[in-house]
Amino acid sequence: MKKWIAMLCVCVLFVISACSGTTPATPAAPAAKPTEPAPAAKAVEKKKLSFWYIDTGKRKELIEATVQKFMKDHPDVEVEAVQIPNDPYKTKLSVAMGGGNPPDIFHSWGGGWLKQFASANQVLDLTGKINSDAFLPAGLDVATFDKKVYGAPLAMSVVPFYYNKEIFAKYNLQPPQTYDDLLVIVDSLKKENIVPIALANQTKWPAAFYLMYFANRLGGSEIFNEAFERKGRTFEDETYVKAGEMIQDLVKRGAFNPGFNGIQYDTGNSRQLLYTGKAAMEMQTSSYINNIRAESPDFEKKVGMFPFPVITGGKGKITDLVGGVSPVFSVAAKSKYPAEAIELVKALTSKELAQQMADQASTISAVKGVTYSDPFAKELNDMLSKATSMQTFYDQTLPAELAELHKDTTQNLFGNSMTPAAAAKEMEAKAKEVLKK
Repeated sequence: MKKWIAMLCVCVLFVISACSGTTPATPAAPAAKPTEPAPAAKAVEKKKLSFWYIDTGKRKELIEATVQKFMKDHPDVEVEAVQIPNDPYKTKLSVAMGGGNPPDIFHSWGGGWLKQFASANQVLDLTGKINSDAFLPAGLDVATFDKKVYGAPLAMSVVPFYYNKEIFAKYNLQPPQTYDDLLVIVDSLKKENIVPIALANQTKWPAAFYLMYFANRLGGSEIFNEAFERKGRTFEDETYVKAGEMIQDLVKRGAFNPGFNGIQYDTGNSRQLLYTGKAAMEMQTSSYINNIRAESPDFEKKVGMFPFPVITGGKGKITDLVGGVSPVFSVAAKSKYPAEAIELVKALTSKELAQQMADQASTISAVKGVTYSDPFAKELNDMLSKATSMQTFYDQTLPAELAELHKDTTQNLFGNSMTPAAAAKEMEAKAKEVLKK
């Protein structure tokens, strides 16, 4: 009887187990070893380039777009593009060069300013590394020293007068052909309480255009070359003294806005005088149109241009221009990635970018093969193509020490704190020290 009851209990337990869905325990299999994660691919460290430039407005936009495209085409390269205002740029770059920490690619104007860095072995020789035949000779020459190329040019610049056509029409004024005509315009506008010529000269270079043009119109296209090359007339020549006297006569006539020697050009204060109808003219580089389009697009339809007029009895021609090359892009000798830096220079001086600059920013190209459809670019290029000579900016041609003195003495002439004879004498004394005979 006991055996029968025990067997019955076993059967009941079996049924309960089956109904509950459980099965008798079996020894557990050893746990599977977790799968090791695949090692992550090591990130490729990008080659980093620093690039300093000064362009603003539409030119800035086009340069930045070119840099972005370059990085897309070169995914292993990262470019830090830094726009620096024109006025403090030279000091900032000089400090960086002197401190041994320059940007890989940098803006210059060629001439004596770039040559000082090249002579100190701080700039990479680009001879044979860029296609020199792609550039206009006048553009490439400013970056060529001892037959070696130290920079690639993108744009040219000339310096005309810009004027408000509405103001001229209102007072029956015509663009002047002679300097006497210009003085009549100045006197007429003064009577109407309009500033004849806007000027912002805190940084000294804007007013230097007047000294260069006066010297040319009085003494002819070779006056500067003779003084610079120490062959013939000097910086103390009567031409430079007379140029200083004519500057001070303009100031005395009230040709310029009050306080011009304390106003910065980069801030746009002088241009605002034209935009608001308070001034009628301003003499500036080709980049003036680029500034107008960025700051006051509606003013564009009001602006006209004319060259610096001839001086009766002078040797210079109305087709003699003051101008230069800007920007010129160079590579620092200390660049960690010179090959990539050179490729960026090529992109920044490509025909594609040069054409965009001409079409959208009225830029005169230093790159061959560019065509002109923008009316301002056509007019500026026409001035350049018909030029009988082009005097490059003194402060970009002279050695740095003499260039700074040139700007200082010119500012002093405008401020009437130095006589023309004293300014000329000081320039010549310094020239004897720093220029080779």
